[in-house]
Amino acid sequence: MWPNAVAHALSCFEWAFKQPGRYLNASEFDSPGMGDARDDLEWAMRHLPPGAQRDLSRLITRIDEEFERRTLPEPNDPEWALMGWWWTRMRER
Repeated sequence: MWPNAVAHALSCFEWAFKQPGRYLNASEFDSPGMGDARDDLEWAMRHLPPGAQRDLSRLITRIDEEFERRTLPEPNDPEWALMGWWWTRMRER
């Protein structure tokens, strides 16, 4: 993981969540995008010390709730679930 990777991932979500509309636009998922940013946060969670994990976990919980609220389930791509549940969400209606 490179320096400031967590800050960059968090800023990716902050920018996307500020965009108007109920659903997130597909262009926000282009690589590198929100899926990659969420992967980076997941990697960081596995490698941070316990105190930092708790702090980041609180942020990730809020991100996941908003991400789930602004996307739809993608029933046709269950193999993406192996990478992370966030890859199984549809990006726009």
